[in-house]
Amino acid sequence: MPPEAGDSVSGARFSDEWGDVVDLTQYLWIVWLVFVIVCVIIEVLTLEFTFLMIAAGSLIGGLGANLLGAEWWVQILAAAIISGLLLFTIRPLLLKTLDRGREPARTNVDALVGMAARVSTAFVDGAGYVKLANGETWTARLDTEDIASNPAEGDRLTVVRIEGATAVVAPRERSETA
Repeated sequence: MPPEAGDSVSGARFSDEWGDVVDLTQYLWIVWLVFVIVCVIIEVLTLEFTFLMIAAGSLIGGLGANLLGAEWWVQILAAAIISGLLLFTIRPLLLKTLDRGREPARTNVDALVGMAARVSTAFVDGAGYVKLANGETWTARLDTEDIASNPAEGDRLTVVRIEGATAVVAPRERSETA
């Protein structure tokens, strides 16, 4: 017996204002496209390749299964499986390829090693103050090899290492050749 106007059949069919029965699953391809576009937009904001893999899985699995006429649950299952495969196979390869050859960014005191410095207070007995290239003023001590010379105010030095709250520095010429 055909459905009457206004009847709901299995929750996916509704009648329109003319009494024709409309199957809402025929518009599921629009939902897949919108979902893919939203995932791509989120990926552009995060740059982690996670949402890109979900978008690709949804495009290939969900929309592909929809275009082949599969049931809605098959579309979701295909999208989930393909997204999972892409997340756990392709994404790690992409991340490894993009990070190859890149030296890890130095942070905190590690970033100060090799930085240029200028003596702000003349050194006495191998100790004084330097202003680093980043604008910070540090208590400084000459490297043990250069303890005989005391740099004057304005001399250029280079940070060799950091020991606690003290920058160990060396004259610019020696540190550049080392």
